[in-house]
Amino acid sequence: MEPTILYEDEDVLVINKPAGLIVHSDGRTEETSVAEWVLAHYPALAEVGESWTSPQGEAVPRPGIVHRLDRDTSGVMILAKTPQAHAFLKEQFQDRTTEKTYRAFVYGHPARDKGVIEAEIVRIRAIPPRWGVARAGEEKKHRAAVTEWQVLARSSDPETDQKVAYMEARPKTGRTHQIRVHFKHLNHPVICDKLYAKERPCLLGFSRQALHAFSLSITLPSGKRQTFEAPPPPDFVAAQSHFHGKG
Repeated sequence: MEPTILYEDEDVLVINKPAGLIVHSDGRTEETSVAEWVLAHYPALAEVGESWTSPQGEAVPRPGIVHRLDRDTSGVMILAKTPQAHAFLKEQFQDRTTEKTYRAFVYGHPARDKGVIEAEIVRIRAIPPRWGVARAGEEKKHRAAVTEWQVLARSSDPETDQKVAYMEARPKTGRTHQIRVHFKHLNHPVICDKLYAKERPCLLGFSRQALHAFSLSITLPSGKRQTFEAPPPPDFVAAQSHFHGKG
């Protein structure tokens, strides 16, 4: 299980991360990661980026890594090849000047065709750790997370006849599990999300959360604004065959 390269120049590397591949070690388990793949193929990137301190106090290397995707989310990621590029890209993620588009399959049919979710995301004390939308009256500690969404197509699962929808999400902020939490808040969680829809059956043939980072628009260190797209993986292609709408 390895990423595929979508674009490369002297400053950056853009990859399509497969579902099931963790970005960097979580400090608890030993498994293949994007970070290990980078070190194996680009050893010069060992000194690029910032390490992460695990709950066990271990310094986990994150060579070239500027942002991350959840283990079971597939799609486009950009990595920096120099310290200068890392700082340049990191600033854009912090300032929210990047544009990210995700595709997802969700349970049910939303009542509207598009909308905006604006709700603060807070950590819930649970094992495993998870996040949720702040309840009314809770003290606000952070500004609200914002996700724009639209329905691309509606259909039903061919085996159970349960309603399903093919969605596009454009997060305007970058909170942990933002799209997954916001779609749950919308009462249409991501299909096969084992954390936020654990009581529901996996539909459309998915065995992992049906979430794919489809595109990323960002300004490169060269000054050029560019959009990168990660083609849908096989499980997305198979699920799309049950819809009559946008791919």
